[in-house]
Amino acid sequence: MSPEDRREAIVQATLPLVVKAGANVTTSQIAAAAGIAEGTVFRVFKDKAELLDAVIQRALHSDDEVARLEAIPADVPLEQRLTAGVATFSGYLDRMWGVIGALRESGYQPRDEDHKKHKGPPIGMQQLSDAVAGLFGDAKLRVGPDLAARMLLGAVFTNRMGSGFGQTEAEPAAIVELFLHGALEPGGAND
Repeated sequence: MSPEDRREAIVQATLPLVVKAGANVTTSQIAAAAGIAEGTVFRVFKDKAELLDAVIQRALHSDDEVARLEAIPADVPLEQRLTAGVATFSGYLDRMWGVIGALRESGYQPRDEDHKKHKGPPIGMQQLSDAVAGLFGDAKLRVGPDLAARMLLGAVFTNRMGSGFGQTEAEPAAIVELFLHGALEPGGAND
């Protein structure tokens, strides 16, 4: 296994452990999950903090999700394409918030200076927004596809946050329905 593959395998094995235990995960637990000797963790990462920072960076990557979105055929109806986009983005948020939230709750402060220098949304989130914009294809929109994608993903974002306050989340199809067709019933305006 190449050093890059070994590093990625350790990070992948660590991701679900971090979601469960935050920074309290032990290197022996990580080694067991990765199927390696504990010393191998320290041959790949100089310390546990470097590994945890790599886990954060992996949680922020969206390459797999972008590939799934780009694989959606253009001949699938727009509402179905966007519903797949919302579900994919929701999965990304679950992973990202699961890792970051668990680390924060356990008191971990990332050392990674690269993410502190970057202004704006995580690069992975921007890539997802671009991929969702592509799902609009040649649909006739009142705004550009980039703005439409940001507004749709903003609805997903706030929907996901509502669950933290004990509110029931809307399903992806319901979010897309509301986004495409609005909140009013036909003839429902009182003006």
